[in-house]
Amino acid sequence: MSDVVGKLWGFCHTLRHDGVDYGDYIEQLTYLLFLKMADEKGADIPKEYSWSALREKSGTELTEFYIDALRGLGKQKGTLGDIYAGAISKFANPVNLKKLINLIDETEWTTLNVDIKAAAYEGLLEKSASEGKKGAGQYFTPRILIQSIVKCMKPDPRKAKDFVIHDPAAGTGGFLVCAYEWLMGVTKGSLERDDAKRITNKVYTGTELVARPRRLALMNLYLHGIHADIYLGDSIYEPLKSARYDCILTNPPFGTKGANQAPERGDFTISTSNKQLNFIQHVVNVLKPGGRAAMVLPDNCLFEDKAGEVLEILMQDCNLHTILRLPRGTFTPYSQGVKANAIFFQKGAATENVWIFDARSNVEGITKKDRPLSEKHFEEFVKCYGNEPNGQSKRTDSGPEGRFKKFHISEIKERKYKLDITWLKDDSLEDSDELPEPQDLASEAITELEAVVDNLREIIDLVEKEEGIEK
Repeated sequence: MSDVVGKLWGFCHTLRHDGVDYGDYIEQLTYLLFLKMADEKGADIPKEYSWSALREKSGTELTEFYIDALRGLGKQKGTLGDIYAGAISKFANPVNLKKLINLIDETEWTTLNVDIKAAAYEGLLEKSASEGKKGAGQYFTPRILIQSIVKCMKPDPRKAKDFVIHDPAAGTGGFLVCAYEWLMGVTKGSLERDDAKRITNKVYTGTELVARPRRLALMNLYLHGIHADIYLGDSIYEPLKSARYDCILTNPPFGTKGANQAPERGDFTISTSNKQLNFIQHVVNVLKPGGRAAMVLPDNCLFEDKAGEVLEILMQDCNLHTILRLPRGTFTPYSQGVKANAIFFQKGAATENVWIFDARSNVEGITKKDRPLSEKHFEEFVKCYGNEPNGQSKRTDSGPEGRFKKFHISEIKERKYKLDITWLKDDSLEDSDELPEPQDLASEAITELEAVVDNLREIIDLVEKEEGIEK
């Protein structure tokens, strides 16, 4: 796997001199890899756009053929059309395109173990997110964090014939892929024939706002043998659709970039321009009764102005049973300064107790080289969470000096439903040698200022509306 990643990534550096950035490179690689594997499998690809036809061309004839092939493939039906919809060539130099085609042609991709070829592709996605231009990481959640969440959630589609798993902010498909990999792990890759057909075609769904990560998600899932339904659209600004889901796993994009206005959704009780708070409302509304969800949310979603109102509704409609405070730097190298949490809830019963696990206090911050994120960061949490995916396992409060603590709904009501609850003294913040890096502190400050700006925008909107009424 590392050899394959090394080869393909090494060539990416060559293309950088030709003006092809990391994201573009992965995207072009997606187009070519798909054609190569379709050719190996004998899949139904129009002959005029096939890998063998592409491989025979060179020079300007090759670049012109590639442009025409992408356009033609984008008009096809099904997964093929989804992957190539709106595809354009980024190659100005036919020599570089020919080199990449030859490089891909050296490997028999379909003979590789599925895990190996999928891991190779994910390795490239991760490199693109960490080394690409600022902001690429918003589509990529650290795999170790996803795997830990999935271990707790146990998204098993064998439990019901209509079981559906969904990610309303799918990015490059990390949550959906890990959910499938977890299933392959617990079944040792052996599924009943009827289950296998349904699981690979109807279980894994998502929504993604941006065309490129959606395309990468489709390809990522395809490499795992999954024909996923990833809708290109906006989960929170488009009207509520009829589909409902058994299990939702998601990391909505951080930050405030976007419409900066409250969605006009009749099913949203609280009007706010905060994207993550709107995602909470959306997830609650699209869960089936009894369905469960895990969401990654920045700290400000637990305490900012409208957070208490949204969380109160969440806790009335759902059992918000568990919160995990993530270590500082969990999203290194993508968004080092973001402080975040994972929340776990089940729809259908009101919250009685919220268990909070503090994996942040007195834990050294994550860095790319010296202290990378590892399974050890979440081992104790997964054990404390227990085997029951809806948080119903027997649990033990570890007391004021421990990391796992229970809070009754009466305590949370007193806090006006704001959940930025801490009890451990964080000695690392008092040790000058252990303070976060200056850029991380600056990033944290920006995140908190953005939350304040959001609140100010909403106040301005309210004032303008009241002035309009008075006039």
